Amino acid sequence: MTALGKLFRTTTFKLTLVYLTVFALFAAFLLGYFALNTRRLITEQITDTVNAEITGLSEQYRQGGIRRLVIVVDERARRPGSSLYLVTTFSGEALAGNVTALQPGTLDTPGWAESSYRRLDEAEGKDHPDHHALVRVFQLPGGFRMLVGRDLDERERLYHIVLDAGRWSVAIVIILGLAGGLFVTRRVLRRVDAMTETSRSIMAGDLGERLPVAGTGDELDRLAINLNLMLERIEALMLGLKEVSDNIAHDLKTPLTRLRNRTEQALRTAGSEAEYRAALEGTIEESDGLIRTFNALLMIARAESGQARDDMVEFDAAEIANDVGELYEPLADQKGIVLTVDAGAPALVKGNRELVSQALANLVDNAIKYAEPRDRVASGASGEILVRAVNEGDRVLLIVADNGPGIPEADRARVLERFVRLEQSRSQPGSGLGLSLAAAVARLHGGELTLADNEPGLKTIIALPRGGPVQIAG
Repeated sequence: MTALGKLFRTTTFKLTLVYLTVFALFAAFLLGYFALNTRRLITEQITDTVNAEITGLSEQYRQGGIRRLVIVVDERARRPGSSLYLVTTFSGEALAGNVTALQPGTLDTPGWAESSYRRLDEAEGKDHPDHHALVRVFQLPGGFRMLVGRDLDERERLYHIVLDAGRWSVAIVIILGLAGGLFVTRRVLRRVDAMTETSRSIMAGDLGERLPVAGTGDELDRLAINLNLMLERIEALMLGLKEVSDNIAHDLKTPLTRLRNRTEQALRTAGSEAEYRAALEGTIEESDGLIRTFNALLMIARAESGQARDDMVEFDAAEIANDVGELYEPLADQKGIVLTVDAGAPALVKGNRELVSQALANLVDNAIKYAEPRDRVASGASGEILVRAVNEGDRVLLIVADNGPGIPEADRARVLERFVRLEQSRSQPGSGLGLSLAAAVARLHGGELTLADNEPGLKTIIALPRGGPVQIAG
């Protein structure tokens, strides 16, 4: 397709043609209306002047008869100008005036008429074009006829001047409109072509490309900004998918290898039923860990894809805090950790109850792992964990605070990624997916996961949008 053909096919150029047609028709209508009204106004002025002259000449005839009328008409006919006069007998013989060669039948009918004529002072035998005039024929007593009129050349000249001006105006509007449309279309097309080229680069695999933004703040800029935000999200998801694939390949390889070696060792060395049973129990335990990892990955994928939005209902986050605290209290007691739940007031949230419960459970599980500082174990002191559900403005906060070693501020953003485990966590069981799942669940609900310093220890906060008022049964 040629560049010109591509230009003509754009929506911008088509819209320009539509607006140009509308404006051109409006301009033509306006100028035509002006021309017609100008012509009508001049005609009304002519008729008023002619009527006034006929009234005066009729009075002259009434006072002095045909002789006085002829003298007055002859005097007025000699004056230069566009006024026309003619007095004739009943048979049509001219008595006075400055008109000759009227259109046949003009004098036969009293009243108004437009007629061609020649002036009396135009020389005989020369080729003079016929003029046009608006005349009124008036029949006098005694059979005499009187014609008074005005030449229409001035009216027609002004009418044609207005029409010519209108034609030129419409032509200029069309030319300027087309030129402006081509300029705007080329500019828009240039930006669209740039977006198209960027899109092709992105489709070719360069996810780091972004649509150009001109900085004008127009609709193309707004579209480009939103698309760039979408591309950033897609790039982050693709990088996350790549990292997940790499992490799965590395982090799951170790437990699978351990599972295989344990099974192989049992086949080689086990000689009793107890040894085989121990090997099978270890295999089951390792398999359960793998299943938990895959379940966590599936939950994260479900949260990030938005599929869980279909299951959102209103529930009380305080009940979830109490349930999770009750579930993990025995495990905390076994490790000598004091687990306290502060969730007395209702905290209504609209969301996926299962995912929010799992996210809070992950935070509590992590707190139990790290809430027992080694420097306090020898003295018999125990760790402390506080689980809270509180209302804060238009948000509900689910808080898990411990007094463990905490997480350095420089690593708090990194630990939210999948399979990330800090050096101090390598000796603890887990897959590095707990905080990733909690962050994904918070984003799904329009909230966020925040890691803060508990002085000492770590404070994890899930902030969720608050729901409607809680109806407390009385």
